[in-house]
Amino acid sequence: MSFLVLFLGAFGLLVLATGLTAIRASGASPGMAQRYAGAREHRAGDLLDLVELPQRPVRVTGRVRCADPIGMPDGEALVAYHRDVELQLPRGGWRSIDRLRETRSFDLWDHDGSVSVDPALAAEPIVTIPHVWHGSASELDDHFTAAVERLTRGASTVTPARSVTRMVNTVDRLGVLAFVRRGDRDELRLDPPPGGFIISTLELDAAMRLLGGPRRSLVVAGYAAVAGGGLAVVMAAALGLLQVIA
Repeated sequence: MSFLVLFLGAFGLLVLATGLTAIRASGASPGMAQRYAGAREHRAGDLLDLVELPQRPVRVTGRVRCADPIGMPDGEALVAYHRDVELQLPRGGWRSIDRLRETRSFDLWDHDGSVSVDPALAAEPIVTIPHVWHGSASELDDHFTAAVERLTRGASTVTPARSVTRMVNTVDRLGVLAFVRRGDRDELRLDPPPGGFIISTLELDAAMRLLGGPRRSLVVAGYAAVAGGGLAVVMAAALGLLQVIA
């Protein structure tokens, strides 16, 4: 096999890997965005009128109704509360020191009917505007002290910290990507697709912008690198096959 084929293949794989890394670093969730936006939309009450249930996941919309929500100190009532606390290590990476997930099952409803949802089975992240706090590790609550000391032992500078919180409120209108299934007593239920329910508190356009990540230029560059690297790998394979045949 010629040097050109080996070089082209190795170069293509390197560019392909670089593109995938750039997409991940951008904060984008392209797979989640494609699945959510590509699904057919149904109101929760409209599901009751379906003669044949869809075989693929659909985007079900409605409002939240919950008899036992999560009560917050500020008076908010939630059905999902996700919080991640992270420290930035001396080498530059972020390390999670706390991952809190609290949920309540709820009904997704409109005036024509409802279906139940268990947000404990949701894919992450929940598609909602996150509440982000940035500060230093010294500003965190006392119950983080042991983890902070363990991870920052020997550090001579202030350690950055951040907290990202995502919530689903009982007053929210939601879209939920799910399979529609019929139970043993002929009642309708929502089952999670592979990877979990995609739950969004945003309108579709806003959800797509959020899932596109905050660094759009990096996403575009990443996809361009993936396409170019993939093309180089295909060309290397084709040249190698021609050489074998010849």
